[in-house]
Amino acid sequence: MKLTVLGAAGEVTGSQHLIETASRRLLLDCGFFQGHRAESREKNSHFLCHPKEVDAVILSHAHIDHCGNLPGLYKAGFRGPIFCTPPTAEIAEVMLRDAAKIQREDADYLRRHLSPAQDRAVEPLYDETHAKAVCELFETIPYGKLEEVGKDVRIRFLEAGHILGSAMVELDLEEQGVWKRVLFTGDIGRRGLPILRDPQLSERCDLLITEGTYGNRIHPDAGEQQQELARIIGQTAARGGRVIIPAFALGRTQNILYYLNDLHNQGKLPRIPMYVDSPLSRELTQIYMRHQHEMDVALQRIRQTDENPFSFPGLQFIRTPQESASLNHREGPFVVVASSGMCESGRVVHHLKHALDDEKNTVILMGFQAQHTLGRRLQEKRSSVMVLNKLVTVRAEIESLTGLSAHADADDFRWWFGELAKRGGCGQAVVVHSEEPAAEATAQLVAHASDELPIIPKRGQRIEF
Repeated sequence: MKLTVLGAAGEVTGSQHLIETASRRLLLDCGFFQGHRAESREKNSHFLCHPKEVDAVILSHAHIDHCGNLPGLYKAGFRGPIFCTPPTAEIAEVMLRDAAKIQREDADYLRRHLSPAQDRAVEPLYDETHAKAVCELFETIPYGKLEEVGKDVRIRFLEAGHILGSAMVELDLEEQGVWKRVLFTGDIGRRGLPILRDPQLSERCDLLITEGTYGNRIHPDAGEQQQELARIIGQTAARGGRVIIPAFALGRTQNILYYLNDLHNQGKLPRIPMYVDSPLSRELTQIYMRHQHEMDVALQRIRQTDENPFSFPGLQFIRTPQESASLNHREGPFVVVASSGMCESGRVVHHLKHALDDEKNTVILMGFQAQHTLGRRLQEKRSSVMVLNKLVTVRAEIESLTGLSAHADADDFRWWFGELAKRGGCGQAVVVHSEEPAAEATAQLVAHASDELPIIPKRGQRIEF
C-alpha cells in the first residue's frame, strides 16, 4: 500500500491524499489550494495524480480546501464515484456551484482592471457545468454504516464534529489477502461546542492520516470569546464604525450567527443593523436547519424556545451585488459577516477595500489565516495591504478571535490520540493539514499512539507501507 500526499503538506489548504494498492487508486479529498493567487493557481491547475486513473474519491467534508477542486478533477477526466455523508453531498453541491460562480465573477472583475497580457492568468479553472456534472457522482453513506463499495474496499464514516456532515474516514483495503485499515481524520472538531456533536473515537488502524492545524495551540474558552465579540461590536458601534467579519459561508458563519443570536437573547448587542452578505451563507444556513437531527442535543433543546438559533430581529441577509455594494456607502455603525474567511475572494474583499483605511472600523478575524493570504497579512498587523490590486492603508482595528474556531486544539488532539492509544493505536501516523510548527507539535502528541515515528510529509512525497 502507498500513500502520496498531494496537498495540505506543510500548509492548511489543498487537502488531497492518494491511497494506492495493487488494484485501487483512491483519493482522499480533492481540495482547493488557497493563498497567493499565482501560486495557488499553479497548484490548482496541475494535479500530481492522473485523474482518469483515480477509481474513487472519498470526501471528508465540504469545505472548499477539501472539496473545491472536484470539478477540476472531473474536467481532467475523473468519472468515478465520490463517497461522502448525506449532508456533505447536499452542501458540496451548493459550495461547488458557488465556487465556479465566484471564479467567473472574480475573473470578470480583474479582467477589467488588468492589461490584456495578464488576462490568461485570471481565467476560471472550471465552470458551472463541471461543478454540476461532478455532483452527479456523489454516493452517500450514513454515519456509522460499514459500506462495502468493492470486493476489496469498505468505508465507514465517523462524526468529526467540525462542520455539518464532516466525517473521519475509516477505509478498509484488502491487498494480497490481507485487510489493512486507513484512518483519515479530515478536520477534527472541538469538544463541548454548540451545534455539532463531539468527534467520535476510532479503533486501531494501520495508517493514521491526521490533520494538525492547531496542534501547537490551546484555544481560548469559547464562552469568553463570545463575550469578546460582544465587547468589540459594542465599542466599534459607540465610535460610529462598522464591524467587518470575514467568515467562510460554511460552518463559521453558522457558528457566528448562533453566538450573535445568543448575545441578542441576553440583551448584550447594540441595536445596530447586522448583515450577512452572502447568498451562499443563507442557503447553507437553511441546510443546517433541515439537518437538525445531525446536531447535538443542546441545540435541539434550544429550539424548544427559540425556533431559529441562527437568526434574530435586526439581522438581514443581503442577496444582490447591488445591495452588497450599497453597504460600502452606508453611514453609521453596522456589522457585516461576509465570505471568504481568509479574505481572498468573495464580497468581503470589497468591504475591506472600503473599510480598512478608517480608524473607526474593526475587522474581526475568526479563524486560521493561511500563509500568503490577505487574512494573514491583516493578522500580522501590516500597515498597508494590497486589496483587489490597490494598495490600502490599514487604519482599522484588527482583532483575532480564534477561540471560536471549529478546529481541534492541542488539548483535543491529546484526548483523541490518547483514546486511540487505549484502543491499540496505529501502525504509522502521518501529519498533514498544518504548517511546520503545528505539524511538529502534533507529531509529538500522536507519537505515543504510533508504532513508528510519525511522518511529516512534503507535497508529492510517496510513502510505502
